[in-house]
Amino acid sequence: MFGRISTLALGAFAVGTSGYIITGVLPQLSAELAVSASTAGLLTTSFAVAYAIGSPLLAVATSRWGRRPLIVCALLVAALGNACAAVAPDFVSLLAARILTAAGAAVFTPAATVVAAELSGTERRARAAAVVFGGMTIATIVGVPVGSLLVGPLGYRGVFGLVAGMCAAAAVAVALAVPAVAAPPKVTLRERFVVARDPRVLAVLGITLAASLGVFSVYTYAAPVLAATVSVAGGTLSLLLFGYGIGGAIGNVVGGVAADRFGYRLPLLAAVCGSVLTLSVLSVTGNAVLAAGLLFVWGVSSWAFNPPVQRRLIELAPSASGLLLALNASALYLGIGLSGVVGGAVLDRFPARTVPLVGAGLCLVAVVVHLASGRRSAAVASGAAPEPASGQPR
Repeated sequence: MFGRISTLALGAFAVGTSGYIITGVLPQLSAELAVSASTAGLLTTSFAVAYAIGSPLLAVATSRWGRRPLIVCALLVAALGNACAAVAPDFVSLLAARILTAAGAAVFTPAATVVAAELSGTERRARAAAVVFGGMTIATIVGVPVGSLLVGPLGYRGVFGLVAGMCAAAAVAVALAVPAVAAPPKVTLRERFVVARDPRVLAVLGITLAASLGVFSVYTYAAPVLAATVSVAGGTLSLLLFGYGIGGAIGNVVGGVAADRFGYRLPLLAAVCGSVLTLSVLSVTGNAVLAAGLLFVWGVSSWAFNPPVQRRLIELAPSASGLLLALNASALYLGIGLSGVVGGAVLDRFPARTVPLVGAGLCLVAVVVHLASGRRSAAVASGAAPEPASGQPR
């Protein structure tokens, strides 16, 4: 069973690299296409916003597909998008290719997470989700740093070509290793948003949006931020990003185990508070060694965030978990998309070290929402507040 789930993680690695690769190739891409760093960051924004909008819409459009052919098709669409990016003649064409890639990723991630949970059983849901998201973490460990190294000899076009090949290989692996899983009951787009009206669901989606916006406002512009704060670039920058990814891999596993053992609340609070603290210190440090340690701890905290969030959503509505995970993925990628705009605006107007401070502030918003929702849940449990309206997930 682990082999099946790890195959899904391979697909997550491929689409995760597709989403995050701009961070590793941003300086060279910006120079070759003669656009500013903040403009190049819109390639991350276009991917993320297309993902956020496409995830629920495409989930409805493909709701009657078997899960395995759906996942395979999604990976092939992502492969096609990356191949188009490799040959795009200008920035506008590259934006269009990123949107196509996002469509494949938007279908893949929620579907793969639900399949992993179904294959793993109730008691290991968070860990199964962590394995799938572990593939995305490994994308930050290997995909982005290696991309930043290979962009020299291969150019950014060659890097996109390699990512296209990874997506195609993952599609073949899923077709061979993952068992057939029946399509879920058909649910309309309207019914999806009925589910989302539960205040507890809205709170989780708000936490995801604020935390992802805070984290990726910094991560998208890691190259110019670290160049300005600790004067690193090239191979040293790749090593620092590698350290972030190693921390992310550890945090992803720890977050899954902790959520299965202690529930979602405390692991989620610890993860978001960790991002607030590390980003706050990163904004004022001028020491490369300290920055490396901060990036590692930041990786642990920022990637420990996903498993408890997913466990919470599955607990709220087990029968509608696929719907809620798709909406959460939309919130996640909407935050990533807006991060390109927010981080770029800060970078254009203020010193680069201001970007981590803004990211910390946004993560602090997620902490406040989490604490407020916890107080409301406690009030509901004690009878001091009404339960959600009939028909909403309980």
